[in-house]
Amino acid sequence: MPLEMNRKIFLTAAITGAGATQDKSRLVPRSPKEIAAAAIDAAKAGAAIVHCHVRDPETGAPCRDLNLYREVTDRIRSADIDMVLNLTAGVGGDLAFGGVETPMDVDAAQTDMAGATERMAHIRACLPEICTLDCGSMNFGDGDYVMTNTTAMLRAMGAQMTELGVKPEIEAFDTGHLWFAKQLVREGVLDDPALVQLCMGVPWGAPNDLNTFMAMVNNVPESWNWSAFSLGRDQMPYVAAAALAGGNVRVGLEDNLYLERGVLATNGQLVEKAASLLSNMGATLMGPREVRDQLGLSKRAPGDLPA
Repeated sequence: MPLEMNRKIFLTAAITGAGATQDKSRLVPRSPKEIAAAAIDAAKAGAAIVHCHVRDPETGAPCRDLNLYREVTDRIRSADIDMVLNLTAGVGGDLAFGGVETPMDVDAAQTDMAGATERMAHIRACLPEICTLDCGSMNFGDGDYVMTNTTAMLRAMGAQMTELGVKPEIEAFDTGHLWFAKQLVREGVLDDPALVQLCMGVPWGAPNDLNTFMAMVNNVPESWNWSAFSLGRDQMPYVAAAALAGGNVRVGLEDNLYLERGVLATNGQLVEKAASLLSNMGATLMGPREVRDQLGLSKRAPGDLPA
């Protein structure tokens, strides 16, 4: 498709993630109160969408505690600034095999596998406007860990998202994930137009180079909405790359801990830096209301938590 710079952009702030970053930076939020406060700061800095995981408030380890998700949701919806809430639905697909000679001796401490309905429990409980759908399995980093999302699992979870009226954000870590996402839309599991996040440079998904990035971009149907991010020091260059290629952008502590070399960042600071970069390129940021209009979302009010 012909490429044209996007001059009206929505920015997503990925607030805390599920990586082992909690002890690498004191600024990575752990408790629901900290996560919500970081989301509010990011929204005040210009993020229209906040993407949230939850963590054990004591250890910082990623978890699936329903009450923590409820508290984060309630705090964000009660904030004095509007934002679109995007909750992860990627948890519950973590499989750590045993060693190379004993793969069926699964590492129980590192494995968190759940069925589709259980993986969607916090989405049903909180009804965010958006939730993520990791659209494939992959070797995620080194060792024996695999991020598992079978085609059957994705069809089941995608159907539940559509039934709930929650917009799936398709997380595409490689071109095959986009291929299957288009299949889900053809089958009617997901609505058309879909929303896609291009996840670049995550070992061992799509490598972090512009040739691969443009192959990903060119595989997104023209009518779909898409965003992109990269990791670490490449976070800000991919803000520019995504805008130049016609897409939207994501920054935040889930993907990068540093404002500059040796200087730890907050989510708000990363959003401010991205907003300044985009402004200098001649782009403006969309607000939450504009994002809802573009993506066909319905605003959730404070107290919109199912019993």
